[in-house]
Amino acid sequence: MNYQEAYEKLEKYGQTHVLQYYEELDGAQKEELLAQIAQTDFDVVSLCKKKETLNPRGKIEPIGVMELPEIEANKETYTKIGLDAIKAGKVGAVLLAGGMGTRLGSDAPKGVYNIGLTKDVFIFQRLIENLMDVVDQAGAWVPLYVMTSDKNHDATVSFFKEKNYFGYNADYVTFFMQDMAPACDYEGKVYLEAKHKMSTSPNGNGGWFLSMMKWGVTDKIRQAGVEWLNVFAVDNVLQRIADPCFVGATIAKDCAVGAKVVAKTAPDEKVGAMCLEDGRPSIVEYYDMTPELMEAKTKDGKPAYHFGVILNYLFRVKDLEEIVARKLPLHIVEKKIPCLDEKGEPVKPEEPNGYKFEQLVLDMIHELDSCLPYEVVRNKEFAPIKNKTGIDSVESARELCKENGIEL
Repeated sequence: MNYQEAYEKLEKYGQTHVLQYYEELDGAQKEELLAQIAQTDFDVVSLCKKKETLNPRGKIEPIGVMELPEIEANKETYTKIGLDAIKAGKVGAVLLAGGMGTRLGSDAPKGVYNIGLTKDVFIFQRLIENLMDVVDQAGAWVPLYVMTSDKNHDATVSFFKEKNYFGYNADYVTFFMQDMAPACDYEGKVYLEAKHKMSTSPNGNGGWFLSMMKWGVTDKIRQAGVEWLNVFAVDNVLQRIADPCFVGATIAKDCAVGAKVVAKTAPDEKVGAMCLEDGRPSIVEYYDMTPELMEAKTKDGKPAYHFGVILNYLFRVKDLEEIVARKLPLHIVEKKIPCLDEKGEPVKPEEPNGYKFEQLVLDMIHELDSCLPYEVVRNKEFAPIKNKTGIDSVESARELCKENGIEL
């Protein structure tokens, strides 16, 4: 894309200010900015003017959950089905690791954060160790696809190489980058984070499969014969990955997606709850939980929305290909966005100053016609690291690791 083409594209969307420092840039910076303009979808920015009318919720009702007693009663059968699928190379794992450790006080990728007390124990290391348990059990490697972002790609790849993939077979590890979306002020004007670069942010945890397609990773998946993808977040250091029993139960029930869930500690706990929405599987986020939903009961008197998701899902690949052919809803989130001020100086705002645009995995669930919510033991599989201290923190994750006999 040349300057004139870039200007015309920006003019169409009212974003010509993106080129205001163009004459100050060197040749490489000009090329970088023009390439970014060419790749950016500015349609999303116009949606902030319709923010209040986007994504209305449908009728929310309870969904059936496969609870621990049922899982235990069928554990042997489900595990065999799952192990057979893993041995046949039909199961892959997708690690969503595009984020940074900012809330942990780190400028590095979140997965390189060290939670060890007497020795090094990195978040990435814990996840690989969990996956290795399944590799050892199945006697077969599970293809691992690691999603990074332009903020942390090089650092993530270098870290895995430096640590020799924590003993994982590098031939089975593929890195790809998450798509980025522009970030804007409250009027829909895209921010600049540098004179040669627009402010962007990862496009949310629902954009992972589309990003795989753009990087050509889905071709690799097809060639390998992978039929199921277990997608999981980077911050839960206890989660089981490509868990044979979970895989087997989802296959046995012929569901398009399986979702690991835990019993909530309180009706207002900050986790999304599994539900039906207009008769289809869905997730109601904690900030959408009304008092009525929190107090709702099932026919047998149990809380109706008692099971929260932990962002560990098993998707059938053929269904994912159909989902991305349709456009997922966009969510507009108010955030603190580093940007240039009126004088062209970089600033890090202390309060929210605009919008980021995200697609969410919960919308992928709602696009499917069947889902198996699958309960796991909270203290054995849910140790998220969101903060440095307090709830869902480095501290609480360390305690749960110790409780499970993991040496730190």
